[in-house]
Amino acid sequence: MKKVNNKKKKKNLSFMNYLVILLIVITLLTAGLIYFINILPLQYFVVFAAVLAISNFIICSLLLAKGKFQKVIGVLLSIIMIIIEIMGITYELNTLDFLKQFGFNNYKTENYNVIVLNDSKYNDINELDKKSIGHLKVNKKDGLEKFLSKLNNKISYKDVVKNDMDELINELIRSKVDAIILEDSQLEILEEENIVSYKKLKKIYSLEVSVEIKDISKDVNVTKDSFNIYISGIDTYGAITKTSRSDVNIVATVNPNTNEILLTSIPRDYYVTLPSFLEKDKLTHAGIYGIDESVGAIENLLDIKINYYVKVNFTSLIKIVDTLDGITVNSKYDFTSEDGYKYKKGINNLNGEKALSFVRERKAFSDGDRVRGENQELVLAALIDKILTPSIITKYNDLLKSIKGNFNSNIDDANITKLIKMQLKENNEWKINSISLDGSDASEYTYSYKKNKLYVMLPFKESIDNAKNKINEVLK
Repeated sequence: MKKVNNKKKKKNLSFMNYLVILLIVITLLTAGLIYFINILPLQYFVVFAAVLAISNFIICSLLLAKGKFQKVIGVLLSIIMIIIEIMGITYELNTLDFLKQFGFNNYKTENYNVIVLNDSKYNDINELDKKSIGHLKVNKKDGLEKFLSKLNNKISYKDVVKNDMDELINELIRSKVDAIILEDSQLEILEEENIVSYKKLKKIYSLEVSVEIKDISKDVNVTKDSFNIYISGIDTYGAITKTSRSDVNIVATVNPNTNEILLTSIPRDYYVTLPSFLEKDKLTHAGIYGIDESVGAIENLLDIKINYYVKVNFTSLIKIVDTLDGITVNSKYDFTSEDGYKYKKGINNLNGEKALSFVRERKAFSDGDRVRGENQELVLAALIDKILTPSIITKYNDLLKSIKGNFNSNIDDANITKLIKMQLKENNEWKINSISLDGSDASEYTYSYKKNKLYVMLPFKESIDNAKNKINEVLK
């Protein structure tokens, strides 16, 4: 009988020992990940580690105690602790994965299309072998040269080079060329500005190419020095690296010493100078030449230095809003969007698709872009309110997953963790103000579409001067 009891005791001791080892390993992993992520201020991490150590000491003491009651309590507490720590590890891994998305991405993607007329006999790229294909002049800032090189490996054709998109389309319509080449963002401009010509075209071949870009960040100590962030919302779904028009253009000026943030909204149709071409165009069109073109245009406009950028797209907003189970906005107007969604003056509950339509709509208003800017601010405020509610804890992992791959930024993870640590340590209340640039409605020629004058907003000098003063006040 004694031998049997000894065997049982050894088995019990073995189980308890294994449980102790498992608990210690998971605890070390939990603490190690928190230390590696580096978002907790040192004093917070010390307290966190001390609580874990004391809790583990108590539970391990119970597990290794001689009394049966103590062991049972120890087993129950250890199981609870292990479950909590595994959940914590999941949160930590998702946070780590999220932070690793920050930092400069050294390429952008452009999607080029070989296009023929709708009634053309051509339906396949190989049918254009030894035919004439028109395209724009190769620009050092785009991937057309790379696309043409790949196309040359596929078929042989006669090059026809034109100076602007409209001239290129007219060559196709007049049968001077068999096909033309346009990038997706150029087709988007054509669809918006000349739907008649757009409907005459069909794509028979498409290819995405990657184009290297340079890092334009201007690093500062984000916990001590003021800085500007350009927030760009591009007019597209899918991959965030894709070039497209920039429909949302906001400069966030941040002063970590005074805890002030100024949001300066710039209308998409603002008439600005493209720095690479020294010609006038809409600000939204700058996005099709890369985010560095948008940054340069805004820096020249406001006489400021933009340190970092954040780029988001349609997919970003839809996923975030749906992950949060919708948002609530207080609309200033009754209106119906082009997508057919109806909004009432007052409280509206929006899912992702309705929120996107809400921030995109401008044609329903006589003030167009001005109202759209206001609506973008309403949705941004609604998102912040929802994210700051206690219920976000249950949606934390889903929220990080919804953002993953749907934004692009040249702010590195080290600066983000510095800002998080500063906020956790000091628990600052931030004062957020917003202003919008204004101008007069006009029709002018643009670099990206030279055929006709397009609607633009001519900047008011006093509006720009006011923005400069406000931004400098916050920076200093």
